[in-house]
Amino acid sequence: MEIEAKSLELRATTSLARLLRDTNRCDEARPMLADIYNWFTEGFDTADLKDARALLDELSDSP
Repeated sequence: MEIEAKSLELRATTSLARLLRDTNRCDEARPMLADIYNWFTEGFDTADLKDARALLDELSDSP
């Protein structure tokens, strides 16, 4: 049950991080998304975690 809740939280946080990125607030988006992403210890081949990782990489490249 907890993994399902965290998966939903990851999706919501990824969406919010995209919104923050699009409004030039990457400094807020990066740590928020990293916190939830780092909770996971497996399943990194799932679409949601791949999507979050790609966004984190993009945010890390942003000034």
